[in-house]
Amino acid sequence: MSTRRRVVIKDHGAPQVMAVVSDDLSSPGGGEVQLRQTAIGFNFIDIYQRRGAYPLPLPTGLGFEAAGIVDETGPGVADIKVGDRVAYMNAGVGAYADRRNVLADKLVVLPDSVGDEAAASLLFKGMTAQYLLRKTHAVQAGDLLLVHSAAGGVGQILTRWATALGATVIGTTGSPEKRDAALAAGCKAVVDLNDPEWPQAFLKATGGRKARVVYDAIGKDTLVRSLDCAAPFGLVVSYGASSGTPPAIEPEMLNKKGCLFLTRPSVFPHNADTGIFRANAADLFDAIAKGHVQVDIGQRFPLDRVAEAHEAAEARRVVGAILILP
Repeated sequence: MSTRRRVVIKDHGAPQVMAVVSDDLSSPGGGEVQLRQTAIGFNFIDIYQRRGAYPLPLPTGLGFEAAGIVDETGPGVADIKVGDRVAYMNAGVGAYADRRNVLADKLVVLPDSVGDEAAASLLFKGMTAQYLLRKTHAVQAGDLLLVHSAAGGVGQILTRWATALGATVIGTTGSPEKRDAALAAGCKAVVDLNDPEWPQAFLKATGGRKARVVYDAIGKDTLVRSLDCAAPFGLVVSYGASSGTPPAIEPEMLNKKGCLFLTRPSVFPHNADTGIFRANAADLFDAIAKGHVQVDIGQRFPLDRVAEAHEAAEARRVVGAILILP
């Protein structure tokens, strides 16, 4: 029996609903390992779940992603051993904690080239970029992509990796201060979403050419106009909703705007199988080793200040990834 500290919410709402509590943690059960977590990743889905936009049964923990050291293994665990450095991004909510029991088949062993903080800040976001670039659309050299929130955690990874694959990326940001970060990630040009004519600004930046794929993580404020930026037979990918739930799109609208394809994928179904998850992670680690994906930690917050981390994310004050330290 160990003692742990973890975040619990009893009601959906503002960041202040999150409370750090101490309780007992039992030894790992069959197929489980106990982790001493060293770094915890933050993702916008944590905010959606805290707010109740994606409601969870209460009370509940929060967080999907962390890295740590295996301190104990339960019965039946053969492929993970005590002392292994591991990470996960789909072991169920509850990553906001200093210790945790998780199923071994949800873990990937980290190579020496990937540190704990890098894994915690990159795994969820990097695996999101991996399926967007490899599965949702197999990005090819010469593709023109529009990446919303290009200065954000996923946006920078997506931009760098797509550029390494030979694509041209036009990014958007919600503030002029984030423009330099998007350009540094590889964007050929950056469009300010505060400009009410941002789709026209996008077309001006491309010389009138529309995107083969539009990656939209913003949702409510952008999705309909994102359709205007996609080339005929192009693909619009709605993979997040930082501004709120995107509106319903009538199929006839897709026809009129160029026989477009619209999809709403997510990272978890793409990594539900343990073997596929670990193969996808290997692809990500290879991209990190090649320099196609880089660690970009915008700010670190201790677990006791997790509310401040959420407030900073909601106010879009952080360029790059947010990391929570146990």
